[in-house]
Amino acid sequence: MTGGRVAFGALLRELRQARSLTIEGLSEASGISVRGIGDLERDRRAAPQRRTVAALADGLTLGEAERERLLAAARGGRSAAYRPTGVRSFPRAVDDFTGRDREVDRLTGWAEEARERPVLVAVSGAPGAGKTTLALHTARQVAGDFPDGQLLVDLQGTHESPPGPAELVVTVLKALGTSDRDLSNAGPQGHEALYRQVLAERRMLVVLDNVLDEEQVRPLLPGDGAVLVVMTSRRMLTGLEAVHRLWLGQLTPEAAGTLLAAIVGADRAGAEPDALADVAARCGHLPLALRVAGNLLATRTGWTVRRLADRLAQEDRRLGVLSAGDVRVEAAFDLSYRQLTPDAARMFRLLSLVPGPEASAACASRLTGQELFDAEDTLEELVEAGLLGVGGKAYRLHDLLRLYAGHRLEEHESVDEVERSREALYRWLLETAVVAGRWYDPDHGAPPALWRGIVDLSSAERAKEWLQAEGPNWLAALRAASLAGRHATVVEVAEALHWFSDQWIFWGHWAEVFGLGARSAEALGDALAEATQLNYLAWATLLAEARPRDSLTISARALTAAVRADDPSQQAWSHQYSAWAHRLLNEIDEAFRHSDEAAVLFARADDVHGVLQVTLQRAILFDRAGRAQEAIEAFRETLGFLEEHIGRIEPHVATFTRFGAQLGIGTALSGLGRWEEAVTQFGAALVISREMTNTAVESRALVKLGDALLAAGRPEEARDSFERCVSLGPDADPQRVAAARERLALLTAGGDQGPRRTPA
Repeated sequence: MTGGRVAFGALLRELRQARSLTIEGLSEASGISVRGIGDLERDRRAAPQRRTVAALADGLTLGEAERERLLAAARGGRSAAYRPTGVRSFPRAVDDFTGRDREVDRLTGWAEEARERPVLVAVSGAPGAGKTTLALHTARQVAGDFPDGQLLVDLQGTHESPPGPAELVVTVLKALGTSDRDLSNAGPQGHEALYRQVLAERRMLVVLDNVLDEEQVRPLLPGDGAVLVVMTSRRMLTGLEAVHRLWLGQLTPEAAGTLLAAIVGADRAGAEPDALADVAARCGHLPLALRVAGNLLATRTGWTVRRLADRLAQEDRRLGVLSAGDVRVEAAFDLSYRQLTPDAARMFRLLSLVPGPEASAACASRLTGQELFDAEDTLEELVEAGLLGVGGKAYRLHDLLRLYAGHRLEEHESVDEVERSREALYRWLLETAVVAGRWYDPDHGAPPALWRGIVDLSSAERAKEWLQAEGPNWLAALRAASLAGRHATVVEVAEALHWFSDQWIFWGHWAEVFGLGARSAEALGDALAEATQLNYLAWATLLAEARPRDSLTISARALTAAVRADDPSQQAWSHQYSAWAHRLLNEIDEAFRHSDEAAVLFARADDVHGVLQVTLQRAILFDRAGRAQEAIEAFRETLGFLEEHIGRIEPHVATFTRFGAQLGIGTALSGLGRWEEAVTQFGAALVISREMTNTAVESRALVKLGDALLAAGRPEEARDSFERCVSLGPDADPQRVAAARERLALLTAGGDQGPRRTPA
């Protein structure tokens, strides 16, 4: 008896003897083994699970009072049995835990599953992502579901000499109350089986923290029982089977701000919200870095939040600043970096040279000089180590890890070696951008037969995917080429991407691309190339950036360069873009004047593409001038010209023109109040836009169609059209998406559903 309470073993023996039962007799009546009952009566093992106690109570035919007495003794035995090594004691709770609601919900759900069977969960992520904090926070929430105890075992996976599997099994068995005699009887070869037997009879929560790898943790996984095992590791533990997996990345900006505010205080955070957001962003929204930054502010009450934000703004010093007492963000990264193979460590360092947020396997291959498949294997090692995230087909290095990798790069590689790697990457990016962009150029198309690339550019669609995925990287390479004075390369790249730009109109960087091209052409003294690039820049400014007034200045510069080059085609294009800008500014007379000039010059140059575009432009101008019937005739004239010269028109341009003409006819019909006919025309334009797989023009068609459907008295179909526009994603025309949202708000409010005119 301990503290006035009867020990479970003594009470079980007392109840058995009172019923004149032998151990063998109770075993037969309850289904519990003779050895199991004997161990319980001698207190050679911890008290059993509730279901075992229930089986014994049934075998003893106990009444309600005695049954409850036996259950109480079992509960008391559990509380005394799990203390010896301190493994069970969880650290103090983190009061400001935040930002992992989805992950907590998933862990809680898996805890429910563990009522009936063993459930294994692997929580992995980058150093400092808060894996242990999440596991312990959730463990406290679900602890009541595991009455036979909760264990926390630190497997010390980041130590230089972490404990091996055999040592860990013995440590946990002792924490579970297993006697030295039982350990000796089982022998080293039987410890794993004994461990699983002990867990099989209990309902427990086991947190295996800081796991090194699969080999270390595999013997600690149960085979039976109502057990939840949560493993935390920087590695993904890919080799483990039948495991639920949680990958922890950075917090959302909102959650990061909430965590910082909880540490520094709501008043202080509220006084400098912008500075607080800057601190969070410069911590990469990584929980460990946020805690360090928060603790710095909490202990330096004389600092403003802006002071810390400004200190963190200096990238070369940021990791040094993120140090509070014995907690250093850089030290956390060191632990993982030191465990990498030499190839993986070198690739990790070189990935800091990738200018964009993501790196493909091909980028990594160019950086390191490895063959593509070898580079992929090395990247996967970094993913497994928790130092690299995966997003779609590319790999992502966290901002702070990128800085850390850059510091290691400076330590291990010479300046010349770094520049050779960077140059190899940038040269490959620009060469591939030229080949990919030319898929859309009528003078080129598919890559040359002799071209051998390490990425698949076998179709225009694949070329588009590559250009979009690698956009931040090849753009950075283009900027570097411009700064280095490689003007011929800059012009070549910009020219190669001109036709492709129609496929990705609202990317946001075309004005920069063609601006660089124009400056390089000017530096080369090539007036024709300068005029061409300036015309591309005028297009990007008026359409992609919606700044038609600014584009007029650029068109005028293009015209001057084209006159200097004595090139009527580029002179015509400068007038064409001027006409377009004046039309968008509703300066219709000026638009007609420039359009007339363009028509004459295009005809003189025998530029069928230009003639086609100016014909379409004039049709739109007729509609803008309120001459709807003339506009319809001009749009049909455009389609007729297209069919007449179809063999000379680049398919991409032909499709774009056909779309524009169908959309224009629908717009003119709308102006005449012929709504059902307009619906038909807009529907045809929508079909063409989807065949083009061009989200920007599809968004235009959807808003036009929705407005016509509203005017035709078909509001539900109109709602569907507007909703589809809103759902198109970031490549849609932002003005059209905004218009669609406005229409939906009016429909929801039951407001004005009358006809409205949208720009062509």
